[in-house]
Amino acid sequence: MTAIEHSPPDLPGGASWWPRIALALFGLFAVSVIWITNLYLTERFTETVRNRAEVRYTLYVGNLVSELQRNSIVPQFLARDPELMTALREADHSRSTIRLMDLVDEVGAASIMLYDRDGVVVAATDRTRLGENHADAIYFTQALRAAGTVFTTVPRETAGFGFFYSRRVADPGGTLGVVAVEVDLAKLERSWAGTQDAVMVADSEGRIILATERRWRGLTEAEALSAAPSPTPIEKALRLTQDWTTLPADAYVSGEAVMRRELRVPFQGWKLVGFTTFQSVRERVNGILALQVMGFAILLAVAFWVSSRKAASRLGLSLRESAELRMLNARLQREIAERERMERTLEVAEQTLAQSSKLAALGEMSAAVSHELNQPLAAMKTYLAGARLLIQRKRHEEALSSFGRIDDLIDRMGAITRQLKSYARKGAEAFEPFDIREALSTALAMMEPQLKQRKVAIERTVPDRPVMVLGDRLRFEQVVINLLRNALDATRDVADPTVELILTSGQTVRLIVRDNGPGIEDLDALFEPFYTTKQPGEGVGLGLAISSGIVNDLGGRLTARNGADGGAVFEVVLPAFEAPAAAAE
Repeated sequence: MTAIEHSPPDLPGGASWWPRIALALFGLFAVSVIWITNLYLTERFTETVRNRAEVRYTLYVGNLVSELQRNSIVPQFLARDPELMTALREADHSRSTIRLMDLVDEVGAASIMLYDRDGVVVAATDRTRLGENHADAIYFTQALRAAGTVFTTVPRETAGFGFFYSRRVADPGGTLGVVAVEVDLAKLERSWAGTQDAVMVADSEGRIILATERRWRGLTEAEALSAAPSPTPIEKALRLTQDWTTLPADAYVSGEAVMRRELRVPFQGWKLVGFTTFQSVRERVNGILALQVMGFAILLAVAFWVSSRKAASRLGLSLRESAELRMLNARLQREIAERERMERTLEVAEQTLAQSSKLAALGEMSAAVSHELNQPLAAMKTYLAGARLLIQRKRHEEALSSFGRIDDLIDRMGAITRQLKSYARKGAEAFEPFDIREALSTALAMMEPQLKQRKVAIERTVPDRPVMVLGDRLRFEQVVINLLRNALDATRDVADPTVELILTSGQTVRLIVRDNGPGIEDLDALFEPFYTTKQPGEGVGLGLAISSGIVNDLGGRLTARNGADGGAVFEVVLPAFEAPAAAAE
């Protein structure tokens, strides 16, 4: 039942309108004061933020120029280094990589590479790049043509850019090679990312080469700002309510109003552009405005308290709010208890997941053992069938030779199980020098039963002298057998199947296995475990994954690509073994 309150009758002369008029005048005065205060403080704080951003961006420019200048003298120093010049002249780079690695930490560069006159990396702080050919790289070709140090900006395939200082290494006899120093400007990006500003550096063509936002790299400033997602109607409404305390925005970054500052970088026409948010301005202005609003609210509340006679209704309202707060507190306690229960459930799920991971690892190991033993078992089956026919035809001596091969295969299966155990430990205690040519011959002998079943042309190109590497011969033979078996499977539907084996030696040993099959469809997933294109029952997809791990343990790398004329090309690169000088003497 609702209580009905009777209002007192209006006093004559319209006296009841004076409180309303006073309230309206008070509100108009409060709005005017807040508006003027907002304009004054916004302009003042925005100028402060602009000046601080100017100083901050000036420091950024100074750090950028300092980093570039510090790295610019390194190629000139290295191009005159007698040790490097002697190494290029005599083609002996055994100490060149160590020399570069000692220097890279002192200068703070990202990497240093030394090329011979043909563009082959003969020394580098990143050992994985040894042997690469960069003859077509722009920083290499420009350094050969220029008399001094040249600076080059090179786009990367993944993201971002590489910045190189390169210089030709020469003596009175002519050009010896090129030294290239990669400037590590990514650390400047990381330091910029620690602030609330969005910073970009553009070259003379307007292309963004450094930015705190990764998606901006390679774009122009207009493209970078337009690439941000368009705001929703709700975001537009929020933007209007947030920007009323700021000066007109220079631009919008990710839907947020920012001021734009541009500074010239005294290097090849570069410029640095920074976008500073108005968040600090809004916070400071809104804080003062909130105090003003609070003051006016207090004055208004005091006025209402004096003029109001509804204390009882306000007290009832306070009691209801207290009851709601108690209900809210009880609900929060229930939610906390529910969250604790969910956390306990999550702990049980994590333990279950850990057990599942152990079972998955056990299954992967079992599949690996089955895959490695499958090839010797298949060869044994073929030799047994041949021996049976030879015995039936009274050719006992030839049958005994088949049994001898079966005995060798049994020894090999035992060695495989031992090697799998040592592979799990990833030890190098069993490494010894061996001739890759002999390992190839043994692998082809192992594949002889499969080769006799089909007419496959095997073309071998090997050097006349021994090609020695340091490693485990048995595990390397497993790699060759896996590659040959994949090549045979790839050429199953080819009219004239051909498999080429090319072995070259130098500072590194390269073994290339090429077939004329259809090629590789998915190069990215090729070396992942259990990835296979074979029919069910023909393979589990572990051969290349195991082979890649074996080559990595031997200190090399296994890569794959599609040939220019079709087919798949697998390349094994291993460091060549050089006997110690004392042993040679």
